[in-house]
Amino acid sequence: MEPLFQTERITCRQFESGDLQAFADYRALPEVAKYQSWSEYSYQDALTLFDEIKGVEFGCLGHWFQLAILTKDSKQMLGDLAVHFIDGEQIEIGFTFAPDFQGQGYASEAVIGLLTYLFSTLKPHRVIATTDCENLPSWLLLERVGFRREAHFIENVFFKGAWGSEFQYAMLASEWRSGNGG
Repeated sequence: MEPLFQTERITCRQFESGDLQAFADYRALPEVAKYQSWSEYSYQDALTLFDEIKGVEFGCLGHWFQLAILTKDSKQMLGDLAVHFIDGEQIEIGFTFAPDFQGQGYASEAVIGLLTYLFSTLKPHRVIATTDCENLPSWLLLERVGFRREAHFIENVFFKGAWGSEFQYAMLASEWRSGNGG
């Protein structure tokens, strides 16, 4: 399958059926599921998600898409990016990485690659991301790549048996252009 984008070390493309076992394996880990909507994740969950997105054209408004992040050289799956086409001008993103590949700059590289693709190819007005306030690596990554914190929602979501708080981040196309020489 043709890559959506590539960076120095990674390739990002739409999911293929061969990605599903690795995807299910890292999503099933408690440390990965901690800030996600699931507590358990199986191969069947991955297959169901794959079946839901494979028949929908990437970029279709109102839909979420998962993108596979792989090493360029070995094609090993590192994690995934989530992309939600809210409307014609706003896109929401998310990211999940296998613990073995965290802390090595892959997530930052993937998010910057995705932002470059989105702002240069699809040209939305704004990209947003929401993260649990306790998920320090997630919100630090968003700030590191240039997102601006717009909101702190206090106990706004009942999540895994308790009230949780979230930060919402955003980046305007004009902010991306001014911060990236465009």
